[in-house]
Formats: sequence, structure tokens, C-alpha cells
Amino acid sequence: MITCRHFNDEDYQAVCDFLIELNREGQKHINWNWARWEWMYGHPEFNKECIPSIGLWLDGERIVGAAIYDMYFGEGFCGALPEYESIFPEILDYAVRELGDENGFGFALFDGDSPWTDIACKAGFVRTRQSEHMMKIPLDRDLSPRLPEGFSLAELDPVKELEAFQWLLWQGFDHGGDRAEFERENEFPSGIAEFRRHFNPSLSVAAVDGSGNYAAYCCLWYDPRTDYAYVEPVCTVPAFRGKGLSRAVIYEALGRAKALGASSAYVNSDMDFYRRLGFQDDRHYSFYWKK
Repeated sequence: MITCRHFNDEDYQAVCDFLIELNREGQKHINWNWARWEWMYGHPEFNKECIPSIGLWLDGERIVGAAIYDMYFGEGFCGALPEYESIFPEILDYAVRELGDENGFGFALFDGDSPWTDIACKAGFVRTRQSEHMMKIPLDRDLSPRLPEGFSLAELDPVKELEAFQWLLWQGFDHGGDRAEFERENEFPSGIAEFRRHFNPSLSVAAVDGSGNYAAYCCLWYDPRTDYAYVEPVCTVPAFRGKGLSRAVIYEALGRAKALGASSAYVNSDMDFYRRLGFQDDRHYSFYWKK
């Protein structure tokens, strides 16, 4: 018998397990994988007040379906294990009712997955121009990092260096270089280790200049139960751009993931930058919305 209930903190690992199982064959939902869930769950912008609204469908103790919002209400993920396709309409109805905002609820579906898109359309969802792109790189290639003179590579552990980590991301994602503004706008909670339980510091790679300043960053997420790694996030401080630092930290992280057992890596992007690194367009997802 399938039952539905709200998420609680004790379900965190079970959701990771569900997303790993969901992407074990075919990887049609690779745009929503366990690593995206883990990164989001510990993100400062993730609206944690809404966490109890996440819906889970269980067969006994096993999660077989889920409706999860993405950072805030309005967009998210809806999915079920292939053998539980019959509960997908119920999941969609729940998402609109419990996870929607004033614009309704939208989620992405793989363009090549016609049975699921048919169900969404029958449930009243409308396909839009909004989309997501997944790119993939095989790791059976030379991934040697090439650093410009004066720079070195280092592991950056946000559990131990949270403020330095946030400052790097603040600059790297173009929020500016005003340190006082950064400190006014940011908090540095101590619980990040609890939320990112599978974080591997060896896959958290930064480029450092001769003065010890963090200049570029790449983090990968890998679970030995999978054959892929997930890239999130990548950034370079504006003053250090154009030197090949992002390429270097990405290749270093990819090489480390390969050594752990990953045979490929995914990134949620369609930027030419990743194509120049060897990533190839792999999957296109269209968003479906319903008010």
C-alpha cells in the first residue's frame, strides 16, 4: 500500500537514496540528483521554513515518489520510480496544491520521456519555453590541471573555513568586492556539516594566488553507489578571470572524482565554457507549469 506524508529531517538520507535509485537506470532525472538535493538543502537561500511541505510517497519504508520545491515555492521536482508511474498524477496534484506560489508550480521533464510528459499534460500542465540543460563529460581523458605561474591548488573545506568560502562565492558570483557589505548581508551558521553530510573535502578544489587569496573554485559531489559526479558550484573572482583558473580547478576535481570511481560528470548548464572543456550536450528538459 502506497502512503503519502510530509518530509521531516529524519528522511534526509532516504531522499538521497531515492534520488540515487531514480537515476540508476537511464538517468532521465539526472537534472535532479542526490547531489543537487544535498547542495540545495545546505544552501543559505534555501527556504527551510517550507521543508515540512515536501511530500513523500512510500511503499512500506521505501520512498518511491517525491515532490520537492527548489529553494522557494513555485518551482521544484516531481518524480516517481518507474514501476510507480501510477502515482505520478497524485504527486503533481500535491505539488500544485502544496508547493506552488502565485504563479502556480513548474517542474522540468526530460524531453525524451513521453509517458511522463503525457501524464503532466493530462493533469493540466502546459509546456513552456523555460528549460534546463545537462552536459556530460567522460572521464577517460587527460584531466591534468594547468595553472598559471604564481598559483597553486588547495582543498577548501567550508565546514572549517565557512566565511572564506562564502566570501569567495560572493565575489565569484558577481556580488561585488565590498567586504563590509558582504559581512552585513551574510550569516555564517555552524550547522553546515550537518546539512551536507556527504561532502568530500578532497573534491572541493580552489586556486590560490601567491598571497594566499582564493581565486577560483570548483566543487564536485560523488557517491560510490553511482558512476557519475555532479559539478556544483564553479566560480572565479573577477580580478582573476581569463587565466585558466576555472579550467584548472575543474580538471583537478574531475581527476580526483575519477580516482574515486566516477566514469563521467554532469553539470546543469549550457555554457560554451563547459563545451570548451570537453563537456557535451546530454539532455534537455522543458518546464511544465500549472496554476
